[in-house]
Amino acid sequence: MAPGDLVFDLGAHVGNRTRAFRALGCRVVALDPQPDCARMLRAIFRPARGVTVVESAVGATDGRLQLTINERHPTLSTAADGWREERERDPRFANIRWNHTVTVACTTLDGLIARFGEPAFVKVDVEGSEPDVLAGLGRPLASLSFEYLPGALDAVRACVAQLSSLGRYRYNWSPGESFELAGPEWLTGDRLAAVLATVAAQRRSGDVYARLDAGTGRR
Repeated sequence: MAPGDLVFDLGAHVGNRTRAFRALGCRVVALDPQPDCARMLRAIFRPARGVTVVESAVGATDGRLQLTINERHPTLSTAADGWREERERDPRFANIRWNHTVTVACTTLDGLIARFGEPAFVKVDVEGSEPDVLAGLGRPLASLSFEYLPGALDAVRACVAQLSSLGRYRYNWSPGESFELAGPEWLTGDRLAAVLATVAAQRRSGDVYARLDAGTGRR
């Protein structure tokens, strides 16, 4: 990314990544469907030019959807019922409870592109709805990231399948909040899935990074 590039921060929460993108000089469209998070984003970034806050979820279609909120841990709020039910059975989430539901607006990546322009990078962290977000994209983008969780590799495979329908991508990953790529080389989707299934990679969550091969586009 370079100064002036447009970035979409999908699932901006309280703006940690938005702040980092702004420090790089990027223009940022920060989205979060939770009213409290959107309110905080507006308060934090009101003085900063170059940040547009949109109170909305992102999914496969425009409209409205049900968001289940974890009031003690708002960053785990989700619109993906299946993802939430799996986490409720996961011992690593034993103390997590989703206790409130709200109806929120939902847009698509294609809709955001039509409104704001094509981004140089898209960060997707939406607690299980990552495949739905990519299902609302009809064109290849240069680069993006999406969250992965241990024990939830089906979502990774679904994201890779959606991106593969748009163009030829290569992948890397970053564990935890290290912001460093773990792999020495960029991988195919199949190889990525195999690496993320290893015991070492399954110790913690992280982000998958995808970049479009130079000279490739829609198949």
